Amino acid sequence: MSAYLAAEDLSMFGRDPWWLVVVKAVFCFAFLMVTVLFSIVWERKVVAWMQLRIGPNRHGPWGMLQSLADGVKLMLKEDLIVKRADKVVYVLAPVVAAIPAFMAIAVIPFGPAGNEISIFGHRTAMQLTDLPIAMLYILAVASVGIYGIVLAGWSSGSTYPLLGGLRSCAQMISYEIAMGAAFASVFLYSGSMSTSTIVEQQHDRWYILLLPVSFILYIVTMVGETNRAPFDMPESEGDLVGGFNTEYSSIKFAMFMLAEYVNMVTVSAVSTTLFLGGWRAPWPISSFWEGANHGWWPLLWFVVKVQLLLFFFIWLRGTLPRVRYDQLMKLGWKVLIPVSVTWLMLVATVRALRNENYDFADIALYVGGGVLALLLISFVADMFRGKAKTAEQPAAEQPAFDPMAGGFPVPPLPGQELPPVPRRRPHRERELIVSGGSDTVSDGSSDGKEASDG
Repeated sequence: MSAYLAAEDLSMFGRDPWWLVVVKAVFCFAFLMVTVLFSIVWERKVVAWMQLRIGPNRHGPWGMLQSLADGVKLMLKEDLIVKRADKVVYVLAPVVAAIPAFMAIAVIPFGPAGNEISIFGHRTAMQLTDLPIAMLYILAVASVGIYGIVLAGWSSGSTYPLLGGLRSCAQMISYEIAMGAAFASVFLYSGSMSTSTIVEQQHDRWYILLLPVSFILYIVTMVGETNRAPFDMPESEGDLVGGFNTEYSSIKFAMFMLAEYVNMVTVSAVSTTLFLGGWRAPWPISSFWEGANHGWWPLLWFVVKVQLLLFFFIWLRGTLPRVRYDQLMKLGWKVLIPVSVTWLMLVATVRALRNENYDFADIALYVGGGVLALLLISFVADMFRGKAKTAEQPAAEQPAFDPMAGGFPVPPLPGQELPPVPRRRPHRERELIVSGGSDTVSDGSSDGKEASDG
């Protein structure tokens, strides 16, 4: 097994002077802030283009300063603290939500781990730092951000923010489980949790080709993790009046929005690092240009990939309607988690067989046989379950389910069925109703014309 593990060489990290560490940290912060400002304008422009609207066009050339104007407006608005709020937690909640969103970018590689670039005459790597367990650090930081949203809903002293905070907590925890399983598949193939090592292992083939199911799982979970449409349950304005941030205004409200967009950039950067080759140039360019993966060029490829994933976020928001909360949780617990665990088992089996020097044909035969056996067992179990269900005859007819029995509409429980909806008869079966007697003929017939002339 050790022969297939990646050799982690993190010796180049931790040697930079303090001023260079500060420069890198400022660059990471500036990269996130500039990308957020651009993403807000880009989102409003793209959604307006999809909906045949004009979009922002007042502030700056082509409306490009709209997000900056929104930030200044929010900072100058009156800052209110509701009377029933727990003031300390109420003020700290936006900070707790925003700070972890900035922390994950510290271990994201913008370029090769070697001393590829020179900053003020000092050779350094295009990454702030790296850890042997960098991906676990990212998962831990993402989990801390949940507390900010939950505490914001609880400390507001209102029902709707509390409900929005609880929704967000359940949603983000549910989708983090499938996200962790998608990460584990990458760990098995790369043999490392270091972000720079994972990118190095994709020198010949990106993991989106080797692990397509993991990529799809992560794409779905990252949308749920960032509370974006169609999974924006905590902020569903239609039924929660804004969700956990209902009682917030001014700069504290802006910090929640900042945390959301920074999280979008962070999960897009993580997806680029794990599945899209990180800072590596795409295939047609890297095949004929040797210098595409050296110098400052890797930063360009990384930014382009992140922007494409941000466009995917915007595309979803402008295309799909918001799902119901029960559909959201059903997708997370009954679809994503079983699929991610099953896929992880298949990846682990393939890696174990590869380590035992089995041929690819033998591996495909074993894995395919196991999948077919599972499908056969599932089919037989469903068949017997259906026969048992038809054999059981209810002793007495259950009363029809009334969705309005409690005074408000509720969905049916498992086993209950809605009463049939009364419908009108089809148009062809309706009787023609005309004025006059029952023997009145149609105006379009020739006999009717003769009768009327007579």
